[in-house]
Amino acid sequence: MSAVLSTDASVRAAFGRDASGLELIPEAVARPTSVDEVVDVVRNAAARGSTVTPAGGQSSTTGASITDRGVLLSLRGLDRILDIDRAARTVRVQAGAWIADVKRAVAAEGLLLAPDPTSEEEATIGGAVACNASGARSLRYGPTRAHVRALRVVLASGEVVELRRTPLEKNTVGYAMAQDPVDWFIGSEGTLGVVVEAELALLPLPARVIGFGIPFAHERDAFAFVAAARTSDAISARCLEFFDARALAIVRAAGGAGWGGTSAALVYAEQAMREDAEPPLDAWLALAEAHCAVIADAQVFDSESALRDARRLRHAVPAHMNERGATHRAAGGRKVSTDWAVPYARLPEAVDAARAAADAHGVEQPVIYGHAGNGHPHENFIARDADELRTVERVVDETLRHVLRLGGTVAAEHGIGKLKRRWLPMQMSELQIRAMRALRRELDPAGMFAPGNILP
Repeated sequence: MSAVLSTDASVRAAFGRDASGLELIPEAVARPTSVDEVVDVVRNAAARGSTVTPAGGQSSTTGASITDRGVLLSLRGLDRILDIDRAARTVRVQAGAWIADVKRAVAAEGLLLAPDPTSEEEATIGGAVACNASGARSLRYGPTRAHVRALRVVLASGEVVELRRTPLEKNTVGYAMAQDPVDWFIGSEGTLGVVVEAELALLPLPARVIGFGIPFAHERDAFAFVAAARTSDAISARCLEFFDARALAIVRAAGGAGWGGTSAALVYAEQAMREDAEPPLDAWLALAEAHCAVIADAQVFDSESALRDARRLRHAVPAHMNERGATHRAAGGRKVSTDWAVPYARLPEAVDAARAAADAHGVEQPVIYGHAGNGHPHENFIARDADELRTVERVVDETLRHVLRLGGTVAAEHGIGKLKRRWLPMQMSELQIRAMRALRRELDPAGMFAPGNILP
């Protein structure tokens, strides 16, 4: 047995859970510390007819980073920041590096790594690439895909390939889908190869950022404010995050005593500025007042420490719901989270439909929070047992059908993994699914990588 491979029961159990609420114990765990060791694991698994599921921080909410088949390939040991090029504004980093560590390292050089999943302290660069992670500030900066310049990938054959985006502005050679192989692996959830290294584009670190917590007595007013902020010429939001009353209660219990008072909803927003720019406080407050905000309870976050605290409080919502869900695992329950999205102007209608579906099935209303600026909230349900889990899944199914009628998507941020596979055919045609299968057969003909993710 390879030195990096373990079949010890305690080691396998330690890698058997992620943020999905599922538990899948792998047959073995590999913990390589070099690309050569990754290659050995892949080649040995191929020779045995085994499977390999790559994993990073295991913060997946869809079960993508756990498996009960073959080898769980933990990439946490490949955690080096290899190079920061200030002139080119790029960082080259191994897949197992924590996103937050990379962000801090490049910030020390006056640069910004834009992708900012809320779980950045517990998520890796490889994981961000694998699920095309985004976050609150993707409103301005976009998801991970937009920032990937090159990848180093171990294929099912054991071959290590270097893939780099072309600098060309025009290209008419071949099918568009084949012109940039980098994009094959971003969002592929480990099914096409093992990303072991990435080169990411960086931005100048904003000289100043100011945040706003703007409460509303009614959810509809909060959504109307978000839509107006998207189109306003007077402000430039880099995030527009929504919190319903249940989410606000969690934030306040975590230390955010001033968040929203007794309001029904709150929008947290940020704007980046030049050092010498005057903060557009009047413009933000005028827009908020025009949409019936509870101005007396509004907050301004105007220091780095205040912004960090706001981010911590935002993360308290999913963290709290993960903990609640875990208490029901023994009874067959868990947290059920959605990441559907609709065009942002249709968000009020989508949320109303989601709440109505919960009421119709007698399910406790979910905690709703997240990226309203992108039309992309998160619903977090707690199913207390297996029967309630089935009911919650029916609620989600009905909600997603309505979301698709509004021009939305069943998964905007966390990917499909294992849990959302049933809903893939709702959105994608059989032609699209066949095309994905064809690409997978070409790169991984034996179906070795990440069995159960995205496609069965």
